[in-house]
Amino acid sequence: MIFRQLFDSISGTYTYLIASRHGGEALVIDPVLEKVDRYLQLVRELDLKLVKAVDTHLHADHVTGLGALRDRTHCITVMGEQTHADVVSMRVTEGDRIEIEGLSLDVLYTPGHTDDSYSFLMGDRVFTGDTLLIRGTGRTDFQNGSARAQYYSIFGKLLKLPNETLVYPAHDYKGDTVSTIGEEKLFNPRLKVGSVNEYIDIMNNLKLPDPKMMDVAVPANMQVGLHQDEIARKGWAISAAEAVALCGRSDITIVDLREKSECERQGTIPGSLHAPYPDLQDNVGAGGILHELVTATGKRIVFYCAFGERSAMAVQAAQDAGLKTACHIQGGIDAWKKANGPLAR
Repeated sequence: MIFRQLFDSISGTYTYLIASRHGGEALVIDPVLEKVDRYLQLVRELDLKLVKAVDTHLHADHVTGLGALRDRTHCITVMGEQTHADVVSMRVTEGDRIEIEGLSLDVLYTPGHTDDSYSFLMGDRVFTGDTLLIRGTGRTDFQNGSARAQYYSIFGKLLKLPNETLVYPAHDYKGDTVSTIGEEKLFNPRLKVGSVNEYIDIMNNLKLPDPKMMDVAVPANMQVGLHQDEIARKGWAISAAEAVALCGRSDITIVDLREKSECERQGTIPGSLHAPYPDLQDNVGAGGILHELVTATGKRIVFYCAFGERSAMAVQAAQDAGLKTACHIQGGIDAWKKANGPLAR
């Protein structure tokens, strides 16, 4: 396995690059905007293909690199389902798995620092975001934080992992790089409490100043900029209601770009063709299944995904490949459901 822990000294942020092998698919956790060039350089040096970029929560101390990585690599951006960030193309919840070639991360909902905080368990290690830090815990006094929720996230989930589980947080300000669940049980002063109320009392009396970049980072991370807006301006988008009216027409092929697990969880548009987003370039290029379908039949391709991010990028790729009638359903299956479109399971 390829595993790299990268550090941004300005915000004290750890970013993690993970892949199962050289030449394989990779994902990055908690990227920082100013370090995107460095991440991509490392991806090239290790002969990797970045396919997913993940944030553990909406950060208040730096601007996320999700948007820049999406625009430069066409990777899938991932956050928890509670997030209000507009850059997210795949939303996960407790019990889901984030998968790339050869690796998977189990998704744990661990609110408290924020209401959209998640941790990700991968074999012998857990990426805890700002929920559990090394000899500390993330503050709970903004972004719908809750000391009570954090107590149950830590004591009810994270500390129940095996003691030897490696703890990789999103931040550290003392120079520590890794801990274990067992170490934190023994030495983390915030965890030396006898009750949830004692923990709440500690967290409610920290009297910490706001993060220096909070007023900039939070709104910037919520509105990274929807790629969908550009596609709509070019006339390559249709509404969910318009898509419902097209469903079943012989001159239309509706293409589902989501992963199999998303289809099983969210349902599919009846009659749609499953062609996962990671295979897009092969599928729309000369000789690809979608390119040949359009060439042979003249059908119009209508892409969709979960929320419209991946399908917007797919439209641009299809247009670039000469499929000039391609469009997508703005807002994805989420908008389709709100428009009362039929679903197959």
